[in-house]
Amino acid sequence: MNHRLWYRLTLAGLLLPSSVAFGLGTAPASIALPPPEDIPEEVLRTEIIIEGRSPEDGELLTAEEYAEEQAATAATLDQPGEIVSPEIQQLVLLLRIRKLVRPILPMIP
Repeated sequence: MNHRLWYRLTLAGLLLPSSVAFGLGTAPASIALPPPEDIPEEVLRTEIIIEGRSPEDGELLTAEEYAEEQAATAATLDQPGEIVSPEIQQLVLLLRIRKLVRPILPMIP
């Protein structure tokens, strides 16, 4: 192999990777930063929420209306009564029994 050719290949092999690494390492740091108008997450976590949305229709509510609606929903859920129909309750019970028995009797579909 000719010495000049070997020298050129070696020089290209040394300079090309270093120039690529240098070019990547000197990218502007401003690209990685968020825009200045973006509010940091730490600040957003400490903000007090003064309005909410209704879970039923999505309309805007004040904090007082939202608290009243949450209390009414909790009171409805705490009342004794059927939330799930008896047929569904029985089906869930049978599925739980099947889940318990399946490791013992694997031929159950």
